Amino acid sequence: MFTGIGGFELGIQNVGTKPQNSTNTKGAAPQHSFSPLCVGYSEIDKYAINTYERRFNGHTNYGDATAINAADLPDFDLLVGGFPCQSFSIAGKRKGFDDTRGTLFFDIARILAEKRPRHLVLENVKGLLSHNGGETFQTILGVLADLGYRVEWQVLNSKDFGVPQNRERVIIVGHLGGGCGGKVFPIRHSYKQNNESVQRHTANTLTARYEAAQATGTYIGEGELNAQKIRRLTPKECERLQGFPDNWTAIGKDGEAISDTQRYKMCGNAVTTNVVQAVFERLFSD
Repeated sequence: MFTGIGGFELGIQNVGTKPQNSTNTKGAAPQHSFSPLCVGYSEIDKYAINTYERRFNGHTNYGDATAINAADLPDFDLLVGGFPCQSFSIAGKRKGFDDTRGTLFFDIARILAEKRPRHLVLENVKGLLSHNGGETFQTILGVLADLGYRVEWQVLNSKDFGVPQNRERVIIVGHLGGGCGGKVFPIRHSYKQNNESVQRHTANTLTARYEAAQATGTYIGEGELNAQKIRRLTPKECERLQGFPDNWTAIGKDGEAISDTQRYKMCGNAVTTNVVQAVFERLFSD
């Protein structure tokens, strides 16, 4: 849900192409890979859809999340989504499921209630934890618990997973019934960046309005870490900061070039694929 340019899909796909360990009856640890099947996605932005369908051809788009009839969806085992962080204007009144009506989290909740997938993985800004004095997040956890999900969460920073971007996001993982999944968190940082030079050259968090923002505190310097010239990151560099291959957003399914404005917006709205991969390596390890 809220698929964007496919950060979740690419992160899961990257796990599927990476050999995983399993133990056979003789105690050996042969390597195997797996290939999860996407039964559908939900996105309304035409540029994101065009980009996504060029990279993941054949997936069904169920469109606007608020208009999805959950009963019409095929059965599935995993729901993922970086749900938009619009204001939870009525959340925090301790009314459980009713508190989420009017927010896009409600559409996630009603689909979970109907389809009962075994697992869920959600992503949002770190500020969700403190919104409305923490009551919004408690409401979300309460709704998921009422639906039967054992929930765990952790704030992960993209800079700790192989890309030089300071991007903190809370990742929520749920297991239906509490007994069908191993513990995912805590995930230890894969890339400790204690070096002062590396920290100084870590980009600020990308946003959907990056192109309109001041290009300060990012990178810069052609081949010189100590260069003083400040310039805007290119769309290709933004793709790299989110863990996507070069030119992931450059051309749509229709073969037409996508404007830099839209490429910046899509990258700023995306989830970092390296972080997704780290989460699913743990989730799929059993």
